[in-house]
Amino acid sequence: MSLTDTSVRNAKPRAKPYKIYDSGGLFLLITPSGNKWWRLKFRYGGKEKLLSLGVYPEVTLKEARVRRDQEHKNIAFDVDPSMHRKAAKLAKADSHKNTFEIVAREWFEKRSSIWAGTHSEKVIRRLEVDIFPWVGRRPVGEIKAHELLDVIRRIEKRGAIDTAHRALQNCGQILRYAVATGRAERDCTADLRGALSPIKEGHFAAITDPKAIGGLLRAMDAYNGNLVTRCALRFAPLVFVRPGELRNAEWAEIDLKKAEWNIPADRMKMREPHLVPLSRQAIQVLEELKPLTGKGRYVFPSAISSQRPMSENAVLGALRRMGIGKDEMSGHGFRAMARTILDEVLHVRPDYIEHQLAHAVRDPNGRAYNRTAHLPERRKMMQNWADYLDKLRKQK
Repeated sequence: MSLTDTSVRNAKPRAKPYKIYDSGGLFLLITPSGNKWWRLKFRYGGKEKLLSLGVYPEVTLKEARVRRDQEHKNIAFDVDPSMHRKAAKLAKADSHKNTFEIVAREWFEKRSSIWAGTHSEKVIRRLEVDIFPWVGRRPVGEIKAHELLDVIRRIEKRGAIDTAHRALQNCGQILRYAVATGRAERDCTADLRGALSPIKEGHFAAITDPKAIGGLLRAMDAYNGNLVTRCALRFAPLVFVRPGELRNAEWAEIDLKKAEWNIPADRMKMREPHLVPLSRQAIQVLEELKPLTGKGRYVFPSAISSQRPMSENAVLGALRRMGIGKDEMSGHGFRAMARTILDEVLHVRPDYIEHQLAHAVRDPNGRAYNRTAHLPERRKMMQNWADYLDKLRKQK
């Protein structure tokens, strides 16, 4: 006689374990402690065997029958249910040992030994921040192209197009390593060719390697041109504004006591006013220059007339005279330098960086943040950035 929900629920424990039977070899084992275990008795290869199907009430009578019927189908296809169960457990255990993060770190360990230290740091930081939190725990052999694209799109949406392409490239290298070591069937990144926004050609040259930045700063300190140009060179990396915003800076916009530079909307690319917190080092540059240009309108006036700002080629010309080629560094390059180092070395939140770069950043409701958004955090960021540049400047 088949079991019912009532008979299963009302089965009471006895002094010794006992069984109540359903059909097709399914029965319920009731222990003296009151536990109720579903068991399936079956024959395979001429031998009688038992298989556990779960515990009541987590597994109901209906669910136990479904599991029983599935095991009968396995037997019909000459599959031993007990061996199938063991194989499934082993496969699951292997998948946990071969997550994307585990395989990625193994790949990184083997490759990083031949990389420069700064490159290694960038690669592992990129993976830890932008990839592992989303797919790090997934079995490497189960990752699909669409879910990897969703992860890369997160990077792309914050405007870091180059970083998105590099992250996808790293993921492809990791997946190909997984294929080579027998832990994945194929590299799914091959299906994502053309899926990302292209990297803009002709981007502004920038020095982003910390050691090279140190050399650039020392070269700028040693520049023997006029004081206005020397100060502009030293000021540019500290504030990383656009070249036009730098050369048109006016003393009326700068508050040395508050350590702030308020750039009006009509001089900003996005036509929004912009506030630049000034580090101690930036203030020192301005205080050095003020006796010379402080009575005029412009912080960095033209060498020809104090009524005009310095030439747009003044900083570029100084860089070229120092022997720094146009394919190495540009006026805009200080922005790329700051963005890269703040993100990949100093680990500053991307939205703080984007605010300070005067890029369009919106809140969760789609509204543009005002110029003072995250100001305390940005003040700290700008001072840490200036201190970091001093550290690089002193390193040999």
